Amino acid sequence: MNMSLFWLIALILFGVLEAVTVGLTSIWFAVGALAALVACAADAPMLVQVVFLGVSFLTLLLVRPMAQKYVNDRHVATNADRVIGREAVVIQKIDNLEGQGQVSVSGAVWTARSQEDQVIPVGERVRVL
Repeated sequence: MNMSLFWLIALILFGVLEAVTVGLTSIWFAVGALAALVACAADAPMLVQVVFLGVSFLTLLLVRPMAQKYVNDRHVATNADRVIGREAVVIQKIDNLEGQGQVSVSGAVWTARSQEDQVIPVGERVRVL
């Protein structure tokens, strides 16, 4: 089989696999296959086409952490995220050692714990961290 055709098929397969999984799993190999295809089109010897492994590894190592940070962020805001920074009123004494404590935030009751294990009495105003 013509090696250019091999690398083109590999590029397409890795691209389709990435499109199906959408998890930044095989895009690195698609980039490597593209580099190998370019090397093959330039009549590079078979040994030079090992560039597939090198480019795949380098893109995985250098680009993946940045891509995951900006593209693959799967953090979903929850109700708890919406009350962070708000003021709350203690409606049940907060005592981490006894495993008790509740606060009221905007009319909703939440379980509460103190940040530094201090006991906080009923009626005290606190900030949700």
